[in-house]
Amino acid sequence: MVRLLAALGRGFKERIGWKRVGIAASLVIIALAIRTLVHTLKGIDTGVMLVALTNIQPHHIVLAGLCVVCAFCTLTFYDFFALRTIGKKQVPYRIAALSSFTSYSIGHNIGATVFTGGAIRFRIYSDYGLSAVDVAKICFLSGLTFWLGNTFVLGIGMAWHPAAASAMDQLPPAINRLIALGVLAAIASYFVWLSLGPERRELGQNGWKVRLPSAPLTLVQILIGVVDLGFCALAMYLLMPAEPGIDFMSLAVVFILATLLGFASHAPGSIGVFDAAMLVALPQFGKEQLLATLVVFRILYFMIPFGIAISIMGTRELWLNVVKPWQLRRKQAEACSAINDETAEVVEVKATTVPFRQRAGSRR
Repeated sequence: MVRLLAALGRGFKERIGWKRVGIAASLVIIALAIRTLVHTLKGIDTGVMLVALTNIQPHHIVLAGLCVVCAFCTLTFYDFFALRTIGKKQVPYRIAALSSFTSYSIGHNIGATVFTGGAIRFRIYSDYGLSAVDVAKICFLSGLTFWLGNTFVLGIGMAWHPAAASAMDQLPPAINRLIALGVLAAIASYFVWLSLGPERRELGQNGWKVRLPSAPLTLVQILIGVVDLGFCALAMYLLMPAEPGIDFMSLAVVFILATLLGFASHAPGSIGVFDAAMLVALPQFGKEQLLATLVVFRILYFMIPFGIAISIMGTRELWLNVVKPWQLRRKQAEACSAINDETAEVVEVKATTVPFRQRAGSRR
């Protein structure tokens, strides 16, 4: 039996592999989400939706925008925490903040965050002597921060309000509560495992090894993820229609599940997947009103940060590849010109002093 399982495992790795399974799962999630979204949006009255957009209070939009700003400020600590964990203390916070913001904003909007976000990180961190392996470790630890924070809040939220998740996964509330308790038990087991010793916290082999944070630092890691997620969920909560009412924790559970589905799909900006999940899980709201909320949230959380990140990276590349080389060439040209002027002055002085000396010698 053991040999059979080992043979099946080898055959799976050689012929299929987890990469293909992940791609297939992403395509299935996207296809189901698009199908659900198309079905849900049938009969949408665009006029009612435009009215719903105007009904969102301006000060709620401003407050939601501030929450988004706070969420991205918290997001900057993902990379900063990862850098300190792998011992790369030469990278200042401002560079970690730049990398976190641009890699997440651009990567999540383009899709395939692992590759696009990793490429942006490598472009920034390579100037500070970090290798591709170091960037891979940063991506891993940043992702771990995201998933720990999300699963922790999701576990608490589903244990507290299991019915909120039932609207999306169609499972009985009792089953959802058991799942939530299992998630929290898994996180507690992870803490116990981290406490068994430093050697237990090393992952990887063949030159790729990363040491996981200790149990106290993992608490900080979870806190970063929780605060980031809390601000995002609060932004969505502020934009929700006033009627019918919904409590923050129930909305947070739905929001986290929709966010995780969006990430699992690898769709650009979680487009279609996140929206379909929210529409399905919140049937008590009017479709037009909820769609208006999702449009404003997308503008605040996806489109504006994406535009800012693209502008920052474009300006940075222009500075590094055009302006800075031009300044260097200009300084070199000025230095050469100064040297030539000095050389000409020396030659001129010699030309005027040598004949004088020659005349003085001839008189003698």
